[in-house]
Amino acid sequence: MKVYEALAEAFVKEGTSDVFGMMGDANMHWMAALADRGVQLYEVRHEGSGLGMADGWARGAGAPGVVTTTSGPGVSQLATSMLCASRAGTPLVAFCGETPLGDEGATQYLDQRRFAAAIECEFIHVTRPENAQEAVRQAFYLARTKSKPVMISAPFDVQLAELDDYDEDYVPSTALIEKPRLLPDPARVQAACDLIQDAKRVVIIAGRGARKAEAGEEVLALQERAGALLATTLQAKNWLCDRTDFHVGLSGLFGDKVSMELLQEADCVIAVGASLNHYTIESGYLYPEAKYIQIDTAPHLVMGNGKVADCYLQADAVTALNELTRELQGRSVQLEGFHTDQVQQHLTARVQQPEYVSEPGRLDPREAIWILDHELPGEMGLVLGSGHQTDFGTMLFQRSRDVLSNYGMFGAIGQAPLIALGQMIAQGNKPGFVVEGDASFIMHLSEFETACRYDVPLLVVVMNDQGLGAEYHKAKAKGLDPELATISTPELGTVAQALGGGGATVRTAQELRDALAEYVRAPRPTVVDVRITRQVLSTPYRRIQYGEDV
Repeated sequence: MKVYEALAEAFVKEGTSDVFGMMGDANMHWMAALADRGVQLYEVRHEGSGLGMADGWARGAGAPGVVTTTSGPGVSQLATSMLCASRAGTPLVAFCGETPLGDEGATQYLDQRRFAAAIECEFIHVTRPENAQEAVRQAFYLARTKSKPVMISAPFDVQLAELDDYDEDYVPSTALIEKPRLLPDPARVQAACDLIQDAKRVVIIAGRGARKAEAGEEVLALQERAGALLATTLQAKNWLCDRTDFHVGLSGLFGDKVSMELLQEADCVIAVGASLNHYTIESGYLYPEAKYIQIDTAPHLVMGNGKVADCYLQADAVTALNELTRELQGRSVQLEGFHTDQVQQHLTARVQQPEYVSEPGRLDPREAIWILDHELPGEMGLVLGSGHQTDFGTMLFQRSRDVLSNYGMFGAIGQAPLIALGQMIAQGNKPGFVVEGDASFIMHLSEFETACRYDVPLLVVVMNDQGLGAEYHKAKAKGLDPELATISTPELGTVAQALGGGGATVRTAQELRDALAEYVRAPRPTVVDVRITRQVLSTPYRRIQYGEDV
């Protein structure tokens, strides 16, 4: 057996079903061997895009995504997407071909070990035929246990060598990983309950970890017992909002003014699977008088205000929440807290529509988001990009749906459509949509053709202000010429049609409704180019640039 065949067989036994990337001399034999074994190969238009899709696939499947490149320039194209995946804590494996071992004079030579370190990626080198299978097992083990990207660098000549002692009884990394349920320290459960019992106003902040642990019922039970408001981090946006009348939305910069006013009253904050970074707690300004209880599987974390929690429970979310609720029930603790008619009426004011700006040929971005939220079915998943125009969606989407945000992951624009594509493939190509800015979408426009080629029914909603929206508004606030940040764009609906999908450019509310109805009626790869006004500044930018809050 050839080494490349053994490598491919090991990937299959690790559970690989889909691979994203581009073929070249140094990975083509491995890719062919995967295809022979029934793995679906997705040929993309740029290696970095393939990694972005593998990132999304991993998030959608809950397992390591896989991307592949040829040697040298194929590997170097991974840089931005790899850093984004690393910052997001995404488990994935990059199979990267390499020039012949030791041939530093080769045209495509790159010191791939040093490059991997620079882009925050673990590195495993296949230097001998006999360590090929172990390299795969180690890569998937690291990806799964450290939740980060890992590069397997396989020299072309080693791949083509014979493997004499092929192990037919390959043991996958999953067989080596034990995930015992972390039980909370009983003394810390007692201490946490003391803090809750003494509190008047409790807030529970649910993060990505709580959602991943499927701890929804346990969160709601503790919320009811403690009379708590339920807030989420950005990565758990809108989770459980349809299950309680006391859901306050996002905690932090993207929270609305009404929510912030309520959260300021908290004297006890219970974080579940949330790191409480400086965005979530506004560096400590959002909960000035609160005691903190933090539940996480990680060792003790320092919060975004530079302090440690008053009570830290290193435990899985389900067990810790059940223990807290059981202990409070045993103590006959039942707090009213925020659960009053007055607070409920206060929260109702959050969803009222503002007075929209009227500009001929352009929509108010807030109205566009309101229409999207109401016209697209709740079962459609949403991926949010980054930049000024997606701030509106980050704040204003209210319906309960699966939301994934790319905000803050290295600050790179253009990643969200790639992540959405991979996530949809992992989830069986169910209809889903992404909200992105015009500059962001055009950065990887060619990958819309990839969606068309593989018939992935992704709806791309482009919030198009014909410019670099963030830079436009920052320049304006700083007294610079904002027109330097404007860039005209073609009719993206027409471009989408030329690439083989559906598309529309819309300038009115009714045109937007009609375009969305067409997609819902017959989902297929579609771009809706929403022309929006530049007259409306998002709330986060108003806060940051002008110190205003409305």
